[in-house]
Amino acid sequence: MPARSKAEASAAGETEREKAAGGEQSDSDSLASPALDEALAMVGDRWTLLIVAALLAGARRFGELQRELGGIAPNVLSSRLRQLTEQRLVLAVPYSRRPERFVYELTEAGRELAGPLRLLTQWGARQTGGATAVHAACGNPLEAVWYCPTCSEPVADDEAGELDYA
Repeated sequence: MPARSKAEASAAGETEREKAAGGEQSDSDSLASPALDEALAMVGDRWTLLIVAALLAGARRFGELQRELGGIAPNVLSSRLRQLTEQRLVLAVPYSRRPERFVYELTEAGRELAGPLRLLTQWGARQTGGATAVHAACGNPLEAVWYCPTCSEPVADDEAGELDYA
């Protein structure tokens, strides 16, 4: 019998574990909720989130994005912009036909990512000792909380009902 590579052995091991567990994992056994899984499939890599963050400031051309994101390879930027356009998070508006060139801007769904990006930025700042967001009026650090717009009340995590965090 020929020797298997580590990747083949690992894949075979996963298959054997799945069989022993009674088949593939069901959604309820998943480590992530379906909503989180879908969100991460759409924007779950470094460059995609940085592109969205850059576009939150306004529409950009390809070259502007490449300069602003310093370090991103042109093929990666092109691929991520195409993916975001297909997912309807970014709108590519042509400004030149020959050669074909576009101005990229966020759609309404793309602009909805501002809140999660703000939270991720705040979390990252706390982890690295960086500056966190503060209330302009009093200078105290801000906290994100659940809020009920109907009751006009903040809601504690334990009062938020069935939240599927992962």
